[in-house]
Amino acid sequence: MNSQNKSSGKCDSEKKDLQIRVPYIDFNAQYNEIKEEILKEITCVLEKGSFVLGKELVKFEKNFASYTGTKYALGVANGTDALFLVMKALDIGKGDEVITVPNTFIATAGAIVAAGAKPVFVDVKNDFNINPELIDNVVTKNTKAIIPVHLTGRVADMDSILEIAKKHKLHVIEDAAQSVGARYKGKRAGSFGIAAGFSLHPLKNLNAAGDAGLVTTNSGELHEKLVLLRNHGLKNRDECACWGYNSRLDCLQAVIANVKLKHLDKWTEKIREIANIYKDGLKSFVGKGIISVPVDHPFEEPVYHTFIIQCEKRDELQAFLFEKGIKTKIHYPIPIHLHEAASGLGYKKGDFPVAEQQAKIILSLPIYPEMSDEQVAIVIDEIKSFYGRFTLS
Repeated sequence: MNSQNKSSGKCDSEKKDLQIRVPYIDFNAQYNEIKEEILKEITCVLEKGSFVLGKELVKFEKNFASYTGTKYALGVANGTDALFLVMKALDIGKGDEVITVPNTFIATAGAIVAAGAKPVFVDVKNDFNINPELIDNVVTKNTKAIIPVHLTGRVADMDSILEIAKKHKLHVIEDAAQSVGARYKGKRAGSFGIAAGFSLHPLKNLNAAGDAGLVTTNSGELHEKLVLLRNHGLKNRDECACWGYNSRLDCLQAVIANVKLKHLDKWTEKIREIANIYKDGLKSFVGKGIISVPVDHPFEEPVYHTFIIQCEKRDELQAFLFEKGIKTKIHYPIPIHLHEAASGLGYKKGDFPVAEQQAKIILSLPIYPEMSDEQVAIVIDEIKSFYGRFTLS
């Protein structure tokens, strides 16, 4: 086990009897804010006994499509299934290649492999998103799609990606798992490609009370295929049109997410405020221990699913913050191509230098709308306290 994993394990340990002043996430705080709304909708579902593919799901799908600026949204079991089902609907499978990034959660590549295709990785830029300038280099006759990941809640450079895809006649499937509500040049994440996959996992900015996901698309033909694929290929209760899967978003999760969707813009505004406070508070330490903080461009509106700094002495800083009662995370400590599961893909250490270097220096700070001003100040002050003890180049 490498040193950064040892550090992560120590900092995530619940065995130490420490007072957590700033948790990484606070589920209870969000729930308490909208408790009555949530319980009312759940009770309604339970009383009706409509749990699977009911009107409540259809209502949420319509609201989500409207929110993202797409014609269709389709509820599925989770974000991984969202990507997988889109690839199956596009007939992407054995012998095909799909371009994506090595610095995201393993599920992105896992969905490609599950569909029968091969993940082909491209390095990233400083903002953690795919570097479009490198895509042309890996396109082959077997390439069928590009899956840009809108990591940290920041939409990738979609103009460049779409231009490349058009040139090579490739599908663009957005991995929008971390970016509900994010905008790029006025358009929402999930409205650029042939389709997009969203996750509503509890850690996401729009979250359900368990696993849940969505697909968005503007293609009526693709939507019809996905309607079949998510429900065993059934045209109706008794007739099966094709071999499909069991990947349905249940109505309980749908009503929970639908309630939260009404609050999402307000929450996003608060998160962006916290992000700006972090950036202002830490900017004096850029070059003095902190390598970089996120930068927003005028044409984009990230939702900051994660607020990631790049910093020297990352592991020591994380351990220090934990000792001070501040919980942080690393998203993600091991690039996908260096996992044991990816050993058969033919990659080696050094193939993606930017992603690999970032994995050594990234740290995700707590950021959620329920954070108090005092908690944000505590995080900033303790980071400054840590780096104030060193003379760093």
